[in-house]
Amino acid sequence: MRELGVGIGWRSEIDITVERLPGVDFVEVVAENLNPDQLPESVVVLRERGTPVLPHAVSLSVGGAEPVDMKRVEHLAKLAYVLDAPVASDHVCFVRAGGLDSGHLMPVPRTKEALDVLVENVKAVQANLTVPFALENIAALLEWPDAELTEAQFLAELTERTGCLLLVDVANMYANARNLGQDPEKLLDDLPLERLAYLHVAGGEEHHGVYHDTHTHPVLPEVLDLLSELVKRTRPPGVLLERDGDYPTDAELAAELQAIRDRL
Repeated sequence: MRELGVGIGWRSEIDITVERLPGVDFVEVVAENLNPDQLPESVVVLRERGTPVLPHAVSLSVGGAEPVDMKRVEHLAKLAYVLDAPVASDHVCFVRAGGLDSGHLMPVPRTKEALDVLVENVKAVQANLTVPFALENIAALLEWPDAELTEAQFLAELTERTGCLLLVDVANMYANARNLGQDPEKLLDDLPLERLAYLHVAGGEEHHGVYHDTHTHPVLPEVLDLLSELVKRTRPPGVLLERDGDYPTDAELAAELQAIRDRL
């Protein structure tokens, strides 16, 4: 995977901010929010500067039991092509089942049967993309019972059988450590980090004993510590700051980007 540097999630609410922030090496856009036939002017400006723009989907539902919706796949493929993106991505999750849409990223049961379905859906997406496809680990408030594989084993076999890349979200790992009692450093030890596309970092907050990966709060030092732990194991191609609301000042965003760069 090519070197990306330090980036930030492009959002229409902070488009001008993203354009003028110092030290933004790349950006990521939510694929479903963009029309590949009419890109926002700010995204066009970034592309003309040579800033890589990576499409990140949230609705492919590759972990669902139903075949992927090819219209959604074609949208992602066209956007990746128009943006000349080095990689496109989604999540190891499902969002639809039985005609219903959860509105959330739901965890996939870590069983061999569920993995078989996930692998077939990922291959269907890859067959329609002209760029590598990466999948992100999600934050979850529950785990399905009767898991047959650890998360690291599940993701390692997924990458081996499909050739996909991993988009590792250290903030999601921290959330799962808080809420599910997982050991994030053990997960880092066991993940196939040679398949790393880039990383996500984001903020969150605890409410009534549950930690929420909000993307609307500053990044916690503990999440940055996990980033440092990953850097001890491998040099990540890129690290991206996600922010989806309650946007702070430009100076505060710049400081968060610098804090990420300091950990690298």
